Amino acid sequence: MGWDKEVDVIVVGSGAGGLLSALVAAQNHADVLVIEKEKLWGGTSATSGAGIWIPASDQAAAAGFHDNVDDAFAYVRGLSADNVPDANIRAYVSNAASMLRWMGEHTPIDYQAFPYPDYHAENPGGSPTGYRTHMPLPIDGRQLGRDVETLRFASPAASLFGYLNWHFDETYVLLFRAPGWQMHLAKSLARYWLDLPFRLRSRKDRRLTLGNALVGGLRIALNARNVPVWLETPMIELIEEGGRVAGLVARHKGRTMRIRARRGVVLAAGGFDKNQAMRDAYAPSYPRALFSGGIAGNTGDSIRAGMAAGAATLNMQSAWAAPVFYVPGEDRGRLCTIERALPGCIMVNQSGERYLNEAASYHIVGQQMAARQREHGDAEPSWMIFDHGFRHKYPMGPLLPLVPDRLQSKGVRKIMRKGRTIAELAGKIGVDPAKLAATVARFNDNAAKGTDPDFHRGDAAYDKMYGDPRVTPNPSLAPITKGPFYAFPIHPGDIGTNGGLLTDERARVMDREGKPIAGLYAVGNNAASAMGESYPGAGVTIGPALTFGYIAARDMTGANN
Repeated sequence: MGWDKEVDVIVVGSGAGGLLSALVAAQNHADVLVIEKEKLWGGTSATSGAGIWIPASDQAAAAGFHDNVDDAFAYVRGLSADNVPDANIRAYVSNAASMLRWMGEHTPIDYQAFPYPDYHAENPGGSPTGYRTHMPLPIDGRQLGRDVETLRFASPAASLFGYLNWHFDETYVLLFRAPGWQMHLAKSLARYWLDLPFRLRSRKDRRLTLGNALVGGLRIALNARNVPVWLETPMIELIEEGGRVAGLVARHKGRTMRIRARRGVVLAAGGFDKNQAMRDAYAPSYPRALFSGGIAGNTGDSIRAGMAAGAATLNMQSAWAAPVFYVPGEDRGRLCTIERALPGCIMVNQSGERYLNEAASYHIVGQQMAARQREHGDAEPSWMIFDHGFRHKYPMGPLLPLVPDRLQSKGVRKIMRKGRTIAELAGKIGVDPAKLAATVARFNDNAAKGTDPDFHRGDAAYDKMYGDPRVTPNPSLAPITKGPFYAFPIHPGDIGTNGGLLTDERARVMDREGKPIAGLYAVGNNAASAMGESYPGAGVTIGPALTFGYIAARDMTGANN
């Protein structure tokens, strides 16, 4: 049987790792095709904060932080799973800065290093001062032309009102209502609504930030090289010929096509976040597909295709764990990053007791919530407890400050609980009033002194980063004293699975005998993460996706550009 189309490289998936892999291959004179099964492009990357963890970058050096890859290797190696090969970790930390430099030279994306501490900065090789996490600057989406209309929207947790894109720095201006915040918000809203006549046909914000800036910048560069991105084109299966993956079968515009890949296929289509059957089979500690922050199209198709071609898998039980809010009617959970570290709130289980450091990294909190539910059955849901003072000052997920309760969305009003007293609130959430009162009282006594002897909240550099710097002596702690009191459900969830196909340091997919499958590569959440079940710092999801996409494209094209 012949081929309906032939190219050098096929990339399956339009997230950041896939788009960069396509771009590097195209720059190295390959004929490239990107296929995406969804109507929108950008994948989960588009909905993310787009932070990337890059040790020893040029940007960090320019900011005065002199890093080295040996420290970064020691740090990741100490946190990652024992079954993750040293070579994979070394390949990541050794190539990440080169990847970022290449991306800066060949795309309009401008990344900056931030003083964002590593999540376990106290560990050997960790950085308490940060400058390994990098964030992209905004990009003018008008450069995309009509393609901006099919770019996936940012996550509701990474945008304002579900449509207004914002940059990392702007989060703090609005969160703490810094001087001039009202004018800043007014200008942003005016810029959005006065984007005419575009506003009459699309809700997209053409000021691209965070994940939209990352994938948008990559697509701009791909468009300049005339690399096609076929939407609504699901892969059906891989094709093997002569002991190698020679191409794939895809469905495009109602037609089943055999597409040859002369140099290789890159699987970059995300994890199995939304495949309930796969979660039940492989990752039972994170059972609710609905609560995952991944996009609806992440159903593990490419992982299953790789397995059918003889690929080995690794750490399929693992996920990028996270506490999430879930608003009824939405198609995914909303990651809770900042709110837990703000002063004046606590998380309790269904007995009304604290059981963790609320301000720890979302991966650690998500893992602890999942373990608590697995072992005791009382953490799903857990409850964020806060008072009127917190409610007025800060957001709690989709519950916005300054907006009266009655004007919150129907979904938010459905799950929010409110009581004049702690005892009344306890009755609303079905916990023992005496236990909840005792928990709050103990927390308040210690918070007034700026300490948390039970869980050490606010001790670590990471905890303090998301606290309120106006609150002393501990920016993450304040008593819960002023009624009415509120409770908001929070669930053990994830932002995607991170176990997948076993790959080597060149991003080649390995078979069950430990040999590379010729012509087949996997990056991002299609591949088992080099982090194992750990989360060393902000950006260790997309950072490796980009880096191994860069490595894969260079390997298959055999070029040095």
